[in-house]
Amino acid sequence: MKSVNVGLCGLGTVGKGTFNVMQRNLEDISRRAGKPVRITHVGARRDNPECDLTGVKVSRDIFDVVRDPDIHIVVELIGGYDTAKELVLEAIKNGKHVVTANKAMIAVHGNEIFKAAEAKGVVVTYEAAVAGGIPIIKGIREGLVANDIKWLAGIINGTGNFILTEMREKGRMFEDVLKEAQALGYAEADPTFDVEGIDAAHKLTILASIAFGIPLQFDKVYTEGISKITREDVQYAEELGYRIKHLGFTRKTAEGVELRVHPTLIPEKRLIANVNGVLNAVLVEGDAVGPTMYYGPGAGSEQTASSVIADIVDIAREIDNAGNVPHLGYSSETENLPVLPVNEIETAYYLRITVKDEVGQMAKIAQILSNNNINIEAIIQKEPDGEAAVVPLILLTHNVREKLMDQAIVELEALDSVTRPVVRIRVEQLDG
Repeated sequence: MKSVNVGLCGLGTVGKGTFNVMQRNLEDISRRAGKPVRITHVGARRDNPECDLTGVKVSRDIFDVVRDPDIHIVVELIGGYDTAKELVLEAIKNGKHVVTANKAMIAVHGNEIFKAAEAKGVVVTYEAAVAGGIPIIKGIREGLVANDIKWLAGIINGTGNFILTEMREKGRMFEDVLKEAQALGYAEADPTFDVEGIDAAHKLTILASIAFGIPLQFDKVYTEGISKITREDVQYAEELGYRIKHLGFTRKTAEGVELRVHPTLIPEKRLIANVNGVLNAVLVEGDAVGPTMYYGPGAGSEQTASSVIADIVDIAREIDNAGNVPHLGYSSETENLPVLPVNEIETAYYLRITVKDEVGQMAKIAQILSNNNINIEAIIQKEPDGEAAVVPLILLTHNVREKLMDQAIVELEALDSVTRPVVRIRVEQLDG
């Protein structure tokens, strides 16, 4: 029986996990693939002492792997944009199938890469690019193929979820928890990609394309981070029966597709609101199946390796007839749905308005909201701050188009009695 030879590029965290899990479970993996599957060539700048490379060809130039005529599948685990893209395109040019965990590359360059792969008759798989060990790509692309997907919402960055969990459970400040996340290795020295939502936006771009059959459009994702969330907002949300999560959200409407990453209030009774720490979860609403949730580790060496190897086995099973499942789950004919600008979305809102402790202020605020067709669902008025003589007003609104809320906030902040910028956090019920 012909062996399927795998070339592994990168021996970092995920590369190490992939190599070691493959070697440890080699017999079961081959049985599941129906043929021998083995890593025969590794490309890495230096050896990893945690990997026994005995009997494996090693190259310091990763491009030697993609040019090796004996390699059938190239696994790209070097990360980044440019070199990774060049490596993948070179592998495709040489007739290799590709497995990658690189969400940034797929989100930004995926359209070009998939087109090149289809022209060459090879496949590029990327299960590990979204939500680590959770099989969400296959879940949507194959498991929910009968469904018209209505929307999906995901906690798809573990660092942000860890920070918000600590703020809620222990009343800690954002800056304090971020330092701990960096010390624990959850956040990089420069945490921008995690806490400002860029990492989640890469992943949401991929999920939306699979869910709705639209091209990858990372540049159109509205992205807002969590660095301005205060422990007071976390506490007020709790009082209202909600929890704040850094959510990736996409929904198909008659007007187009919403693509947005931002802090979001979710009712505390929802399962996804109770996903804590560094764990990830994706909630998908299909017309036939209803709401389904996919939960588990969104990162980690062997956790992510689980998804990488699942892709290797999928290709190995159909090595001579690969490509039956389209890269984004649809044929090359993508749906012509525009991505809506954020001011055209409709959602509910949490507002925190700091006003002077004077008679009649609530009436002025209510009038501005009413003039902009914004209905109030709930109000909490806190005790005044004696020294500053100001009162925090916390409001929940019904659904309204965002551009009306934008206008209302401009008018609210123009009031002499409103002493600080209005805090706005979007609210999603996620109730199917």
